[in-house]
Amino acid sequence: MKNTVAILEHPGKMIIKETAIPEPKAHEVLIKVGDVGICGSDVHGFQHGPYIPPKDPNQTIGLGHEMAGVVEKVGADVTKFKVGDRVCIEPGVPCYKCEFCLEGHYNVCPDVDFMATQPNYKGALTNYLTHPEDMTYLLPDKMTMVEGALVEPAAVGIHAGEMAGDLLGKKVVILGSGCIGLMTVQATKLMGAAEIVVIDVLQNRLDKAKELGATAIFDGREDNLVEKVKGVVGQYGADVVYETAGAIPTAKMALELVKRRGKILIVGTIPGDTPVDFLKINREVSIQTVFRYANDYPKTISMIASGKFDVLSMADKYFDYQDTQEAFEFSVNNKSDLIKGVIRVAKLD
Repeated sequence: MKNTVAILEHPGKMIIKETAIPEPKAHEVLIKVGDVGICGSDVHGFQHGPYIPPKDPNQTIGLGHEMAGVVEKVGADVTKFKVGDRVCIEPGVPCYKCEFCLEGHYNVCPDVDFMATQPNYKGALTNYLTHPEDMTYLLPDKMTMVEGALVEPAAVGIHAGEMAGDLLGKKVVILGSGCIGLMTVQATKLMGAAEIVVIDVLQNRLDKAKELGATAIFDGREDNLVEKVKGVVGQYGADVVYETAGAIPTAKMALELVKRRGKILIVGTIPGDTPVDFLKINREVSIQTVFRYANDYPKTISMIASGKFDVLSMADKYFDYQDTQEAFEFSVNNKSDLIKGVIRVAKLD
């Protein structure tokens, strides 16, 4: 039994090197990694380095945080899992001590150790990794390993849906139909949204949005787009607008599409400064950022296992672990042909 890890040697170059098999601490499990989803943040890290650069220039940078695998070994005090259990992980480990953790909002813990980012930049692209028992979840027998890996982005969509409050009968616009946008489509549909309008510039993603529950789709390059969207959601705009593309133009477009007293939820990671013309929304519009998820994994797993939430059809390109470099290059260069890439570290189902 040996272990390797894929690391970012420098932006644009991944290498796989041997490393020791970690020993689980008392409340940890050792997991043999199966499938790892490629997140947009991973692609950004591959191209440019992590969003938050490490302080130490010699810091080893791992990528990947959407993961499922099989328990290989359990720590001395582990009670929830046994060797052979199929599991997925919640990749952020909070401090459990700060006011945010104690209030249940551990996703905004200032000292969270989230995979593939600060402080340790520990990635899931490895044969074996350790993880705390309380951030590890048993997969139902009917769920595949790929579905287990994609619980993570699905939880982002579900959390985004919940952050909007009551969506029953509401009219929603989602800007961006990448993985997180598509997860948000499904979450808002399950929560009872009456209209779900999706805007993107890639037809393959728009088609998938329609398949997963969008009631209308628009190419973001169309003329008179705002007027066309309001023709669907009403003259005053949408009750809720989600920005999931992580781009300044879509964030600015959200201001034009939200109705008076409506809500804008920023789900995407938007680099740089986004100008906000407050005169456009000075009608009691709320702007809410959405950060990862908290307490959403159990319900997300349940909805995927029940067939109410489809993540499997979004995984449309698979790569072998030894082809990690190719996987990231493909993700950068073929966005019009790709919705969700998955790296198969080991075939476990």
